[in-house]
Amino acid sequence: MKSKLTTLSFLIVLLATSYNSFSQNSTNESAEIKDIVSKKRSFNSTFGFGYRIQLYNGNESKARQFMARFRAEFPGNFSKLVYYAPEWKVQVGNYKTKLEADKDLIKFQEKFSGIIVIPMGK
Repeated sequence: MKSKLTTLSFLIVLLATSYNSFSQNSTNESAEIKDIVSKKRSFNSTFGFGYRIQLYNGNESKARQFMARFRAEFPGNFSKLVYYAPEWKVQVGNYKTKLEADKDLIKFQEKFSGIIVIPMGK
């Protein structure tokens, strides 16, 4: 009786495993999935990868003040001073997803107002 139960249990596990692997293979080969992946790749090639948080956009002296203040308030976080004529921008972080950037945006908004999440270029 015990061997029949063990054999039956083994067969059930084997069938469940084989069905699961079959269903995953058919899902990955779906035309809809391939279409979504190609759209995502197209989007990334157009708009770049990742996100940053922009703290300030304006003249150089204020931009340097914002950068120094940010480094004092949040040491250890990446920050970058960018110049696009005629304005200076203070950008922080390198985030892979917008959700990651939004989490830090909430934290930084306690000390800085008017900050935004921007997509990084190519």
